[in-house]
Amino acid sequence: MRALLQRVSRAEVRIDGDSVASVGPGLLILLGVGPADDEWVASGLAAKVAGLRIFADAEGLTNLSLSEVGGSALVVSQFTLYADTRRGRRPSFIAAAGPIIGERMYEVFCEILASTGIPVAQGRFGADMAVELVNDGPFTIWLDSDELGIQPKPGP
Repeated sequence: MRALLQRVSRAEVRIDGDSVASVGPGLLILLGVGPADDEWVASGLAAKVAGLRIFADAEGLTNLSLSEVGGSALVVSQFTLYADTRRGRRPSFIAAAGPIIGERMYEVFCEILASTGIPVAQGRFGADMAVELVNDGPFTIWLDSDELGIQPKPGP
């Protein structure tokens, strides 16, 4: 599972010109799901996101988490985070999960993040969305569950 976090003062998702989700200060999370990702991976990545100290404290130091600043998260599915551009000029997306696993793990990630007390707004899985944001900082962080050592739970 991969997530691109952007600290925002506001973010919004529109579909066909209609606003479907928006947040004030917090995070825009672009989330990509891999084919082996499971609830264990979603839980580990959501915990990492919830606990990251990437918001400024009274001294201007990044010492506060999303929940500590009372922020919210807008989570948008983004299979293109699994783009392979090593060959040719057209990206391949075969490393991304298919739509059934992708949507299920996207929903699980959102549910687990919300269970930490963070208000979560969502885009619409598989839709052609227009995402508008005001990046605060700018402050953008890349998280990859593999690089973080968050692996699928071993089977029985």
